[in-house]
Amino acid sequence: MVVPRLVVAAPASGSGKTTVATGLMAALRSRGLRVSPHKVGPDYIDPGYHTLASGRPGRNLDPWLVGEERIAPLFLHGSRGADLAVVEGVMGLFDGRGGTDFASTAHVARLLDAPVVLVVDAARQSRSVAALVHGFTTFDPRVRVGGVILNRVGSDRHEEMCRAALAGVAPVLGALRRDDAVETPSRHLGLVPAAERAAEAASAVARLGGLVAGSCDLDALVRLAATAPPLPGPAWTPPEPAGALGTTGSGTAGSGTKGSGTKGSGTTGPVAGRAAGSDAGRAPRSRPVVAVAGGAAFTFGYAEHMELLRAAGAEVAVFDPLRDEHLPEGTGALVIGGGFPEVHAAGLAANEALRREVAAFGGPIAAECAGLLYLCEELDGRRMCGRIRARARMTPRLTLGYREAVAGPSLLTRPGERYRGHEFHRTAVDPPGEPLFRWEGGAGGYGDALLTASYLHLHWAGVPEAAQRLVSSSRSPSVLR
Repeated sequence: MVVPRLVVAAPASGSGKTTVATGLMAALRSRGLRVSPHKVGPDYIDPGYHTLASGRPGRNLDPWLVGEERIAPLFLHGSRGADLAVVEGVMGLFDGRGGTDFASTAHVARLLDAPVVLVVDAARQSRSVAALVHGFTTFDPRVRVGGVILNRVGSDRHEEMCRAALAGVAPVLGALRRDDAVETPSRHLGLVPAAERAAEAASAVARLGGLVAGSCDLDALVRLAATAPPLPGPAWTPPEPAGALGTTGSGTAGSGTKGSGTKGSGTTGPVAGRAAGSDAGRAPRSRPVVAVAGGAAFTFGYAEHMELLRAAGAEVAVFDPLRDEHLPEGTGALVIGGGFPEVHAAGLAANEALRREVAAFGGPIAAECAGLLYLCEELDGRRMCGRIRARARMTPRLTLGYREAVAGPSLLTRPGERYRGHEFHRTAVDPPGEPLFRWEGGAGGYGDALLTASYLHLHWAGVPEAAQRLVSSSRSPSVLR
């Protein structure tokens, strides 16, 4: 399958990858091209800006979370119907997991056989830019650096010196001047999500598109993207359930290790008792309703998760815990993903009607990070749902990194299964309980037959049985008891 494509990379974080990638998506879209946006790694925030720039769902490509064999199929899936794809890298071009190449931008560029555009922060240097670029173009001959975009150029003279130095090293495809007006506000976990500042974010993306269009050779970038060869298919397709997966407990997880087949039983943490759910006594639907938390407080999620839920037979209904006082009608299962509940704790606490409804919900719940905090009794002293008997609080310490975890029994997991995930938070939960997941140097999470809640972010494209187990249990909550 032929999809013209570029990978936007940099020597290091903070060089301007997001500025260039997002602006390039917007500029090419303004030209009438259908642009498919992608992001290397587990980042949830940049894809939100990519979505605004391209008008298509921002998607992640992470070999650690989904397996390197799925990168090209997931890319082809997301690029269906697109004229060109732009892939924003992560960190420095060659920075992967634990100081290795694995899951680096270079790794993904090789898996996609895509040319790389290197964004270089030219501030405070001129001729030295050539030495830097020379090193990156020759370090790994398997990675094809097709050109350079200079960022934070100070003047015409500065640009002339950098271009002269790079002659014969790499083509210069653009030069962006210093412009503080295009910077996006940040806080303790990175950029402020686009969903929290919709009008301002849309304006910022439009400015980025104009900046890139006026500063870069778009024709040359399109020609470079067209040099990418065809990728062998097929594209990834969300698998449909082969049977009542929730009744067997078998299958593979994360890294491909088979589970023991043991059904979840009892709790693995201090989980509060549950009353009958608000959906009790309602007429059954042909497709179970899976309610997914959204809105400003819960912005972290992968596009493939909803696709997997629908493929598994669910009707997906999004609700906003800041605004909606009731769960969607007929809710048979809850998915509460990541986000910034600590920023919106007051608003979440004020929505007492929904908190009580979630606490009383008798169906299955899958929660990650922010979802875990929302299910606790309180967050920074403010009342939350109380589904889990624990208290959450902000801390000065950033917990960040990939995890390879062994699971215990829960709604989505079976004892002994291995999962590859990612942690990214500045909060802690007390008491820790009996952890659901254990990994080298750490552990955490709460689970029972109707609950999986932890700090571990999973990409369900790598563990499609997670969606299937959730949907199966929503059809018949007694299956896993």
